[in-house]
Order: sequence, then C-alpha cells, then structure tokens
Amino acid sequence: MQKEILIQKWLDGELDDAGLKAFKALPEYESYTKLSEKAKLFEDTSYDVDFEYGKLNAIINERRQETPVKTLNWIKPLLRVAAIFIIGLAVYYAPLYGNTTTVKALASNHTTVELPDNSSVKLNASSSIQYKKGNWKNNREVNLVGEAYFKVAKGSQFDVVTWLGKVSVLGTQFNVKQRVNYFEVTCYEGLVSVSFKGKEIKLPAGKTFKVIGNEIVESETKDSLPSWTGKKMSSFKSVPYGEVIKEFERQYNIKVETKDVDTTQLFTGSFALNDKELALKAITLPLQLKYIKENKTKIVLTKE
Repeated sequence: MQKEILIQKWLDGELDDAGLKAFKALPEYESYTKLSEKAKLFEDTSYDVDFEYGKLNAIINERRQETPVKTLNWIKPLLRVAAIFIIGLAVYYAPLYGNTTTVKALASNHTTVELPDNSSVKLNASSSIQYKKGNWKNNREVNLVGEAYFKVAKGSQFDVVTWLGKVSVLGTQFNVKQRVNYFEVTCYEGLVSVSFKGKEIKLPAGKTFKVIGNEIVESETKDSLPSWTGKKMSSFKSVPYGEVIKEFERQYNIKVETKDVDTTQLFTGSFALNDKELALKAITLPLQLKYIKENKTKIVLTKE
C-alpha cells in the first residue's frame, strides 16, 4: 500500500489491522502520532482550515527534508496544531526551526515580503511561503502554499517549490498559484522553467502553464502584472467555477454554500477585491445564479 494512502486512511480513521501495522512501520509514524497527541490540547478554530493544513504539511515535510508529499485529507485535531504558529498577518518560526522563516497572509489580506537578496514576494490571501535565511546565497528556494507574485533579483537559480510542481528562474517576474487540484504559472518577464511530473516546460513572458485536475492547458496573457496585484481583481480564464468560489471565500473571508450549482463548469471573468457586492454580482449574474446572505459569514448560491 502506498505511503500516501496509508496516511490518508489513518487521518480518516479507516485503517484495518494490516494497514495499521504498515502505517506503524513508516519512519514518520512517531512524528505524526506526536503531532496528533499535542493537537488535542488546542481548541482554537479561528483560522483558515484549508491553509493551516497546508502549512502543517509543509512543516512536517521540512522536518523530513524530503520532496513534499501529495495533499492529504485533514482532520480537525491535527489542524489545531497550526494555531500555535499564527501571530498576526505574518508569522515567523525561526526560533523553532533554526533559520527557517515562514510568512503568511491571512484571509482577505495581501502582504509583501522582501527576501535576503532583495527579491520580493507578494502573497495573495490565505497564502504562505517558507525559506531558509542562513543558506540563502547558495540555495535560493521558497516553499509556497497558495498564490504569490515574485520579482526575482538576478543571481543564482531561484526555485519556487509547490506540491504540484517546481518553478525555476535566474531573475524575472512571475506568478505561481497552487491549490488542491489546481496549479498555474504565468511569466511576465524573462523566462520561467516549470517542472511538472518529470517534464520541464519553458515559459517566456506572456505565457501561462495551467494544470486543472489532470488536464494541462497552455495559454497567453497580455497583462504585465497579475490582476490581483495591479487591478485589484481576481481574474479567471476557463477555470472550474468551484475554484472561483474558493477564491472569493479567501478574498472576503466568508463561507459560500452552493445548492444545485454545477461547480465543475468553466468560468471566465473577474471579480473585484474591494467591493463584495460587486464581486458577488460578477460571479453569479453570468451563470444566472442568485445569492442569499444567511448571515455575515455565510452566503448561499442557487439557480434563479
């Protein structure tokens, strides 16, 4: 049984005797069980569940010093471990993890980070980066969860590592977006190299590489910046509607429920990042949907 499947079944409480025996034989077994026990001490749920699990997974991978594993299903107790690490808009873990630094943008917030070589990273809502300061000159590598726009100073190879693929450059401007079943890289200046499932794709300025589920799509853009950084808009081109809804949730820190809505249909359009009402109309009217505000933190989308 594959390691990822064993861990998923353990998280879901679905391991049989044979599976549990195999799971206990994994080198990571002790680390996972210790995290699970410590998680029981925490009850804070005031954070983005999707993102915090991603950050927790990244921390575990950092300790193992291996290539990040595939995205796992999460359970509430493990997620609470992440609450230890949240302090304001940006969180730094250097005291706990040597010279490793982690910075996070909370839901409905963006934040800009300056790296040791004067490269800059702008994080979109509910996104995080992690990097090592001490060896930065010899190893310019950033682990990304979520979406970020990079302006890379010229120098040695600069790598952005995500669960789904790796982006490598020497000095350029580009945007990387990584979600559970979605991966997108757009080059705005210079040349970007994308590694995905053993293949290497070269992206010159104006080109986009996108993976939706198992489908690869390559397209072009005339924009000089990501729309979320320059125009204060979240823009989509032939993207599953479910991804659009999730992005709306991140940008406005609100829960969206759908009833009889096809979230797999492709959506092309944009929504504003500074006007929730206008944004709601932008993502509902084109699909002939209506929205109901159940309370301040929940919106329900239905067919008209």
